[in-house]
Amino acid sequence: MAAYGLYTHIAANKTRSVVLLIGLFLLVYVIVYAGALIIEVFSYGGAPVDYYLRLALWDVIRTLPYSTAAATAWIVIAYFFHQSIIDAVTGGADVTRQEQPRLYNLLENLCISRGITMPKLKIVESDALNAFATGLNQRQYAVSVTTGLLKTLNDQEIEAVLGHELTHIRNGDVQMMVIAVVIAGVISFFAELIFRLFFQFGNYGWGWGGGYGGSWSGSSSSSGSSDNGRGERRSSGGAAIFVIVIAVVLIVLAWALSQLVRLALSRSREYLADAGSVELTKDPDAMISALRKIEGRGELPGATSAVMELCLDNPREGFSDLFATHPSVESRVQALVRYAGGHYEGPLALPMHPTDIPDGRQDIDTELPPPLPPGSGPWGSAPDREDNVQGAPGGPWSDPAGNQAGTGPPTGPWGSHKR
Repeated sequence: MAAYGLYTHIAANKTRSVVLLIGLFLLVYVIVYAGALIIEVFSYGGAPVDYYLRLALWDVIRTLPYSTAAATAWIVIAYFFHQSIIDAVTGGADVTRQEQPRLYNLLENLCISRGITMPKLKIVESDALNAFATGLNQRQYAVSVTTGLLKTLNDQEIEAVLGHELTHIRNGDVQMMVIAVVIAGVISFFAELIFRLFFQFGNYGWGWGGGYGGSWSGSSSSSGSSDNGRGERRSSGGAAIFVIVIAVVLIVLAWALSQLVRLALSRSREYLADAGSVELTKDPDAMISALRKIEGRGELPGATSAVMELCLDNPREGFSDLFATHPSVESRVQALVRYAGGHYEGPLALPMHPTDIPDGRQDIDTELPPPLPPGSGPWGSAPDREDNVQGAPGGPWSDPAGNQAGTGPPTGPWGSHKR
């Protein structure tokens, strides 16, 4: 069911979170099934396709408790330590009222005005202009702000940014995004593990075990082998290759689905968070101004794509916006103008960032050159008064004899014109 309002959006987020968790376990089982196919092919060469499929399914059933425990352990680790992992990636650190009184008071006032439990406040030492919210419950919620954003935005704009992140927490967007990141991490881990095992087996040679009909690639030592026997081995070898292709396709498909989970999450959450900020601050123009200042300046150095998807603005655009996790700033501004009564503000031409200067040089002179002295130029000084002295150097069309204008026939650069 589509979300048409705030409360339906919150309910939809809770439903999506449960579906994502169920999907996580299903994708893990698919990865395990693919891995079992590869292992069985290497262990029992020469079997038909249906034999491998049935045996791999039985392996999944036998290992079901172990794969379920592994996925559960990953979720538990993410639940308790995801904030520490994000802080390690971004360099975020807790701050108090004494350390950041301006930012702390702005966040506290917003929470008091709407009866919201105040989350932890973190500062990220970065020149990037961005902010993000994290956490899975009331005790874990945190809002992180970069030092670059604090230096660039005024109080009204910072308050709008804080309102945006508080709305993400209130709407349940933060929990859903963290769960999506966990799913992508689990599937990527298992997929990489299977591929490593696959190539590790390959390092020991491409011969196959003899559990079902003998070796797949080994040649028969008997000189009396018939053409029919060689045809059966070729058929069995083809079945093994087909099964490996199926396993690889399943692994790639599971990995792709885990990555697309984050993209499948509706981008309307950003529009609703912008609207929630306006509801808290009653200032749509401050949100518009903040978005314009942040636009194109939110890249956090060293941050993974999963962290950037939590941010207020994600400058990492996908192919033709197909894989973009955030709507464009322009569309968000248009929505605030249309539905929140804000005033349109075009993109800002921000000064060059120090990291944008090639080779790290910051001593580039951006001032205009000094004006030329009066009367100078490629043809010398030009007469600027009617009483200019005779013989003053003129331009290329002046009279070489030094005649004043109007005292003799015009000559031009190639002498006088004869009629």
